Amino acid sequence: MTADDTFSRLDDDDYPAYTMGRAAEMLGTTQGFLRAIGEHRLITPLRSEGGHRRYSRYQLRIAARARELVDQGTPIEAACRIIVLEDQLEEAQRLNAEHRRSAARHTAAT
Repeated sequence: MTADDTFSRLDDDDYPAYTMGRAAEMLGTTQGFLRAIGEHRLITPLRSEGGHRRYSRYQLRIAARARELVDQGTPIEAACRIIVLEDQLEEAQRLNAEHRRSAARHTAAT
């Protein structure tokens, strides 16, 4: 691995750069909270060679959203489900917009 490969990972939202302890500290939560959202399959941390959980920036954003909902009084199971549904809705809206653009191009070409 070259230095360029290592530095390019700094911009990769999916690179598992954070240990569980550091992730919990950054989110202002407990390691147990991270384990709980993992048990509910909201996020699946990668494992280091030693078996330790490692989190990406993308996963930390999802965990932060879960913490926000839990802090507002939402049970953790419901918070995880809400986030999954929000993600599915966002993807459906993106696909619908893409379909509308494609249909508009097709109509304009005929």
